[in-house]
Amino acid sequence: MKRLLVKNARIVNEGKVITGHVLTGGEIIEKISENEISANADVVIDAKGAYLFPGCIDDQVHFREPGLTHKAEIYTESKAAVAGGVTTFMEMPNTIPNTLTLDLLEQKYAIAAARSMANYSFYMGASNDNLEEVLKTDPEKVCGLKIFMGSSTGNMLVDNRETLEALFSKCKMLIAVHCEDEATIRANTEKYRAMYGEDIPVTAHPLIRDTEACYRSSSLAVELAKKYGTRLHVLHISTAKELELFDNTIPLAQKKITSEACIHHLWFSDKDYAGKGTFIKWNPAVKSAQDRDAILRGLLENRIDVIATDHAPHTIEEKQQPYFKCPSGGPLVQHSLVAMMELANQGKISVEKIAEKMAHAVADCFRIKKRGYLREGYYADMVLVNPDSPWKVERGNVLSKCGWSPFEGQTFNSKVTHTIVSGHLAYHDEVFDESRKGMRLSFTR
Repeated sequence: MKRLLVKNARIVNEGKVITGHVLTGGEIIEKISENEISANADVVIDAKGAYLFPGCIDDQVHFREPGLTHKAEIYTESKAAVAGGVTTFMEMPNTIPNTLTLDLLEQKYAIAAARSMANYSFYMGASNDNLEEVLKTDPEKVCGLKIFMGSSTGNMLVDNRETLEALFSKCKMLIAVHCEDEATIRANTEKYRAMYGEDIPVTAHPLIRDTEACYRSSSLAVELAKKYGTRLHVLHISTAKELELFDNTIPLAQKKITSEACIHHLWFSDKDYAGKGTFIKWNPAVKSAQDRDAILRGLLENRIDVIATDHAPHTIEEKQQPYFKCPSGGPLVQHSLVAMMELANQGKISVEKIAEKMAHAVADCFRIKKRGYLREGYYADMVLVNPDSPWKVERGNVLSKCGWSPFEGQTFNSKVTHTIVSGHLAYHDEVFDESRKGMRLSFTR
């Protein structure tokens, strides 16, 4: 592998920003120094004051392969990730077929090994009847178990109390949960169907998938985790009320119950439905500006531990359908880091906190081996961001296979210029080097 030297960067790492230099050797960071590094390097990158972040780790994406490749593929979405400064992803099991057996899980790993430009891990899925397969999963090789406690299809909706008790009491892996109470959603749906028939406006989405639906389910997950001492991670918090469920008085390393905020819940509010329509239809729903602002406060106060995307592409044609037929989800992985940098420009979050929530804390939550930090001896996952390079999101520069973005028309002031994945310069100045693929994650558990 080529040896890389990054010079004159503003290195964002472990709560501080220093001007310095980073040398890689193979897949590993060999040296970090505030003094000039005298070493032979195959590639020298003069950062000229750009920010050097640890590569972002996205703990929740849906790359749609196998079975839904008309929407996305591991190859296309990993390219979008790398272009956005995301060097590592963890992908969800609601593909077709659902990832409910170890054989199906390993098939996804094989696809990623051949095609993914970013580092990767895949969740094992939970159903009502696959406990035996779940318990055979190796926690040192798999990021976690995903339970849909709401909003899923087929056999992946697990809201039976007896099944949940068994999973929470017996599973030794991290359990990641999607929390929305189906009974509440069904009741709300019928209420609005009675008002509007089949022509429910998308503005009703946060009223159907409301605060009570989220809180009732997430509080149940926390209750079960406390009962059994389970390692629980609650995905995509969307309400202010849920913040009371999470502790910020103990260090992250000691937490057994953690949570996540997603880019769309930090950026959009229910006022944006008027302009964006179903293109910002997600589950859980984008809710009020008060909820959005509370989620950001929860991040800053460490009640919420990590930032992710829930990147979930659908085709333009699918997203233009009426409310009941339009699927929830959208592509975000290409724009997550620059969106957070925009919030930093607005004084809402620091670059140090961005590195913490998009890299350090994710690695700590999942106990990922030698990633998430800029440290000598760690894998060289790094991203350079020019904070003063404005550009506009347009369909022509969206890299996700679906070809659209909820950020279309948005001008970002920051731009990802270089992304290094395990020591390989995978992306620079809008050009990809696909000669090396990403690596499978391993975990210290």
